[in-house]
Amino acid sequence: MPPQTPAYRNPSLSVAERVADLLGRMTLEEKVGQLIMWDARADDLSFINTRHAGSILHILGEKLDRAMDLAAQSRLGIPLLVGEDAIHGHSFWKGATIFPTQLAMACSWNPDLLEQVGRVTAVEAAPTGIHWTFSPVLCLTRDLRWGRTGETFGEDPYLIGELGVALMHGYQGSGLDDPHGILATAKHYAGYSETQGGRDASEADISRRKLRSYFLPPFERAARAGAMTFMTGYQSMEGVPSTANHWLLTEVLKEEWGFQGVLVTDWDNVGRLVREQKVCADFAEAAIVAVRAGNDIMMTTPEFYEGAIEAVRTGRLAESEIDAPCARFLALKFRMGLFENPRRPDLQRAAVEISRPEHRAVNLEAARQSLVLLQNNGLLPLDPHQLTSIAVIGPNADDDLQQLGDWSLGASQHPPEAGKHPREKTTTVLDGIRALAPAGLEVRYERGCSIDNEDLSGIATAVATAQSSDVIVAVVGDHLNYIGEGLSTATLELQGGQVALLDALAQTGKPMIVVLINSKPLVLPASAKQAAAIVELFNPGMEGGRALAEALFGQLNPSGKLTVSIPVHVGQQPVFYSQVRGQHGDRYADLTQQPLFPFGHGLSYTQYVYSNLRLASPTLSTGETAQVLVDVANVGQREGTEIVQVYVSDVVTSATWVNKALKGFARAHLTPGEKKTVQVALPWPSFEIVNAEGVSVVEPGEFEILVGTSSRDQDLLRAKLTVA
Repeated sequence: MPPQTPAYRNPSLSVAERVADLLGRMTLEEKVGQLIMWDARADDLSFINTRHAGSILHILGEKLDRAMDLAAQSRLGIPLLVGEDAIHGHSFWKGATIFPTQLAMACSWNPDLLEQVGRVTAVEAAPTGIHWTFSPVLCLTRDLRWGRTGETFGEDPYLIGELGVALMHGYQGSGLDDPHGILATAKHYAGYSETQGGRDASEADISRRKLRSYFLPPFERAARAGAMTFMTGYQSMEGVPSTANHWLLTEVLKEEWGFQGVLVTDWDNVGRLVREQKVCADFAEAAIVAVRAGNDIMMTTPEFYEGAIEAVRTGRLAESEIDAPCARFLALKFRMGLFENPRRPDLQRAAVEISRPEHRAVNLEAARQSLVLLQNNGLLPLDPHQLTSIAVIGPNADDDLQQLGDWSLGASQHPPEAGKHPREKTTTVLDGIRALAPAGLEVRYERGCSIDNEDLSGIATAVATAQSSDVIVAVVGDHLNYIGEGLSTATLELQGGQVALLDALAQTGKPMIVVLINSKPLVLPASAKQAAAIVELFNPGMEGGRALAEALFGQLNPSGKLTVSIPVHVGQQPVFYSQVRGQHGDRYADLTQQPLFPFGHGLSYTQYVYSNLRLASPTLSTGETAQVLVDVANVGQREGTEIVQVYVSDVVTSATWVNKALKGFARAHLTPGEKKTVQVALPWPSFEIVNAEGVSVVEPGEFEILVGTSSRDQDLLRAKLTVA
């Protein structure tokens, strides 16, 4: 008689029954191996069997097939879960669709678009054998010097939650059994972006009340919306590393919010307890701390294997404490159906998916909606038929790597020998302008200077080109050497020869359009601020140049709005709009406290007029939803989309609170002369504060509802609401 099929191999049984059967068959070593996410970049994959690997990352193509073969041949045949950094597209798969970065896409204020981006990313990643992406980032932008600012959705907790959940839904699709879906990761949980001096992974001075007020809400939104994985931050708070924080990981995430997925540490966080933060003497102690805090998977700390086994063998850690996270992880694999279908790479299907024109169309739409017109004295849009020549000048005008930005091939996460995305996949600014320029319009290009050194030798030629042209498009920003994890900056100035280049171009007297390709807000010199127009692209992805050219020539009416404030000077940090009330004065002795361009700012080629702000009811009772209505009219000559922003200000609070907080928004498409009534619902939690005891409450009293085009006070209409 053939041996009886083990219960865990029977898909007709419940997940709980299958987990219990499998767990009962596993040795301690097999359980511990499941709890580590192993770095699979080396050629030797024998650890999959000798260390009983449960999950791996940084492995693609034929090599991943080999890894899955090894897992299938192991004693129990437990399938691998495969993760990868598909951050704004399938980042490290050559030729995949690379979208604008999170900070860029956030400027669309369009959750539906973000969901489409997540879906395309998943559909391209899944056939390459990837099950899991370490995205979205739900950190708040705070100190702009932080190298990972561009990975965030900006500075507002509410907007981060809305956009993050939309991207997550795109990744995960119809559920864990979606063959075209990948697991989303809410990261970095939580408070990682509250740095000291912008220094990455430094101690974060955040109380529990401050966490609950600003940093936790996007994560709670993700947990309750079905995120299946969370990732811890690198930093410590109040002396406790995130990876060791039982209150944060277990009491809040798993018990209070009911999170049922798995929690993974960031890269070698358990090892850092010993090596960097030095709160554990050895890896056995680090394993005990990490498991008891509530972590389920330890990313790339191989020493956890021996450490956890030693801790159990010496009686310092009960084997049942290993069983609990192992059971959670196995349950996830069963729920995904990996025991029946390990979702191996299908490279033929992958090649088809990454070549789909409809994916490129979503990418172009993301670039279009991400573009923000910061300043315009009437020069834009250009009439190409009234011009004979355009000078396209600047180090980022034709640099595909800087346009794609961090977390793509060519960035710091992979070595140079990994190559980069095919050049023909990316439409740079120069490419886009050349493609859309009509016959007879000469497009001249000069790089002018570099960003990563002080070489000014190209400025004279650039100036000569500008002087002989009708208009200048100056494309400046930052460089991969100055952005990303571990690459924070001391200043926000334009690096290299860019200021000298802009100064020289301004002195020609030719009308100048400054185009910014940058990972985060930068401080602009006077020559840039005095330009006829300024366009912010951030890192706009493969179609950024096409979108920019459409905007320059009037084929696209910009609609993007900033989700992060752009400062006048680095010394204004922090410059985010939602400041806690109460300080002496409203400016520095030597400088304004107002940003150069505020959160929510973004111009259009038409004009919108707001009027008749009203509430469906001037009072609100417990549990009710406030209905906000405002009339918005397009009084210009072009159709366009306006992003209507709704802020709440609690007039008197029992504990200090922010001056105003975004609580709703709506996109309104208007033809010339058209007026629409825009309605935004504000549910009861929109009026919560976190009181001095750390409890979220709605306090009775007077509120102001502020509605308008940006967070700046002069751009907002006001209405009063009384909470009974």
